[in-house]
Amino acid sequence: MSGPALRLRSALYAPASRPDLLPKLPRSGPDGVVIDLEDAVAPSGKAQARPVAAAAARELRRAHPDLAIFVRVNAVDTEWFEGDVAEAVGPELTGIVVPMLESAAAVDLVAERLEPIGPLGVMAGLETVAGVEYAGEVLRPPVVAAYFGAEDYVADLGGIRTPENTEVLYARSRVAMACRLAGVVALDQVVVKLRDEEVFVRDATQGRTLGYKGKLCIHPAQVPWANRVFTPSPEEVDRARRMLALYEEIQRTGAGATSFEGQMIDEPLARQARALLAAAD
Repeated sequence: MSGPALRLRSALYAPASRPDLLPKLPRSGPDGVVIDLEDAVAPSGKAQARPVAAAAARELRRAHPDLAIFVRVNAVDTEWFEGDVAEAVGPELTGIVVPMLESAAAVDLVAERLEPIGPLGVMAGLETVAGVEYAGEVLRPPVVAAYFGAEDYVADLGGIRTPENTEVLYARSRVAMACRLAGVVALDQVVVKLRDEEVFVRDATQGRTLGYKGKLCIHPAQVPWANRVFTPSPEEVDRARRMLALYEEIQRTGAGATSFEGQMIDEPLARQARALLAAAD
């Protein structure tokens, strides 16, 4: 599945060590699900969680043919990466999530390990200072999506996490820009306040304004909020259609510059309107 064809307004995570939760992942309506072998599974339980992840992915694919299904493996420089790919990754997946990617060489290694399994995509975790700095090198085939991991990034940087997100604005923006240049789906940072809709929507709206196309979700309650924020509203769609109709009429008649609802219309604004309508479709 290629980047432009991949719609991921919401990607819901659940631990691979919780077989009771995994079949329930689609219930909240996420565009994608991630069976997590990394942070959500203790080191002592990673080996036992691999066959659970593989079985859950097969069952999810059988029950939900159109769902984007990923397994998040451990980072390539850990002792668990090879076993994760060998035992938990199969052709029924849309792809795998690889955290802490920092170099083209690491992506090439992932691609090499995936080759015998099938044409799987990679969701790259850009969550360290090096990952953000070298994002342009990391976002290469078979990468189809990437996420910005704010918590790990700030820890690596030695900064302080704040509700205002000022400390991650540069890195968050840079990842969104790198994804746009590479033509891959950009997924925004997690919100650790699980059930606070106001905080989540504010954070997700900020991500959308920066160019992100979806959000990582760590609780089912966050999924409908993400889907709503990253789906253009009927009012936005109506306004974009009316503005484009006027702009195209001006282009046909050669009447020159004009305004729409007090705003001058030009080609950049028309491009924004076309992108919004494409997202709505």
